[in-house]
Amino acid sequence: MHPSLNGRSVIVTGGSKGIGRGIARGFGAAGAWVLVVSRRQADADAAAADIAAAGGVASGFAADVSTPEGTAAMVAAAVARHGGLDVLCANAGIYPAATIEEMTPADFDHVIATNLRSTFLSVQAAARVMKRQAARPAGRGRIVITSSTTGPITGYPGWAHYGASKAGQLGFMRTAAIELAPFGITVNAIIPGAIMTEGLAGLPESFLARITAAVPAKRFGTVDEIAAGALFLASDEAAYITGHALSIDGGMTLPEFEMALEEGSSLS
Repeated sequence: MHPSLNGRSVIVTGGSKGIGRGIARGFGAAGAWVLVVSRRQADADAAAADIAAAGGVASGFAADVSTPEGTAAMVAAAVARHGGLDVLCANAGIYPAATIEEMTPADFDHVIATNLRSTFLSVQAAARVMKRQAARPAGRGRIVITSSTTGPITGYPGWAHYGASKAGQLGFMRTAAIELAPFGITVNAIIPGAIMTEGLAGLPESFLARITAAVPAKRFGTVDEIAAGALFLASDEAAYITGHALSIDGGMTLPEFEMALEEGSSLS
């Protein structure tokens, strides 16, 4: 674990379920003070209660992080409850499916606003506070963005808007990292591969087996493994890492063709 995270003020957007909930739980276990942000107060409170039940410090906050008012309120809440803000995990995101032909401009804009615009607004609001926290130890500003393999590395039918939003996050990250580096604030991203979340739990075993067959590690990743990457990038040990996108995918994006996996199996 990373002792430098103990007592740090952390915001996790989209923290009430899936990967975000795992990230929030990981920071709580590390001794950080966690603000779990979700659109619905009840969902945020439930995730925070789980962290508290495990011995951590957490509270819930409802906000629409695709709006400047929502992100400003979220950051103000973290400062009021924790005395400042050290870490932002910009994780909020959606992935509705629609082909390019059937996708409406409103569909596209909704995904871009929820995934990419919310990243910009969350980072903007957090950076304003992190830059002026002269009383807090230097070099404690950490921003971790949850991107995806879809968009930055691969494509998938029905997810053109999602892929555009996730690729856009990495473009935004690189410039944000340059602008904020002089203030001791790092900006990095994690790129999850096939991760087992509650959203996949009810899918047919045959479908899940097809996914694991395409992963060199031959399994899904866990939300705890994604959280481990976020915790590292938020720690003092990662103080000299910025503008980096960390893939956590069991090697999913490595094979050039499907036959590469078959060749690898025959050599073992």
